[in-house]
Amino acid sequence: MANGKKSSAMIIIIAIVVIIGIALVLIVPKYNSLVNGEEQVEASWAQVENQLQRRFDLIPNLVQTVKGYAAHEEEVFTQIADARTQYGGAATVEEAAEANDDLTSALSRLLVVVENYPQLKADVQFTQLMDELSGTENRLAVARQDYNEVVRTFNGDVRSFPGNLIAGMFGFDSKEYFEAANGAETAPSINFDTEE
Repeated sequence: MANGKKSSAMIIIIAIVVIIGIALVLIVPKYNSLVNGEEQVEASWAQVENQLQRRFDLIPNLVQTVKGYAAHEEEVFTQIADARTQYGGAATVEEAAEANDDLTSALSRLLVVVENYPQLKADVQFTQLMDELSGTENRLAVARQDYNEVVRTFNGDVRSFPGNLIAGMFGFDSKEYFEAANGAETAPSINFDTEE
């Protein structure tokens, strides 16, 4: 009888070890995949922040150039300064996206002001700054697209089976997309022709 109890206990121990082994074989790769996915999201967001920072750094030079020609347009300059401050204090993707939208709106108003100053549009420094800003906007668009693609992949892993179980056990949450502002689908009407 003692041998029967020992062999039953041994079978139970082997079964437990096999179940744990199978669980580890299933859990560890998915956990590592979620960790890698989260790192990709963070690295991708860092690229978005990098381009936002470049844009953030270019704007004071652009504003100073415009101020030289249009000093009485203080309201637009104040809106840009406020939007930059809001971006500087953004702590989440949602706050950064909102600050980005406000900054884009303020820049659009600045470009409308520029329309009233043909001599400004011919200024070499202004033209160079606008070219740099345009290039930054393009890189920013690509960085946002890349970020959203990485977030889509990560969120799919977090929400699908068995990733949702593992994500829940280890505290992985879905990430926020960098979304466009309402009305962003309509491009602003800006004309840079120097002819009046």
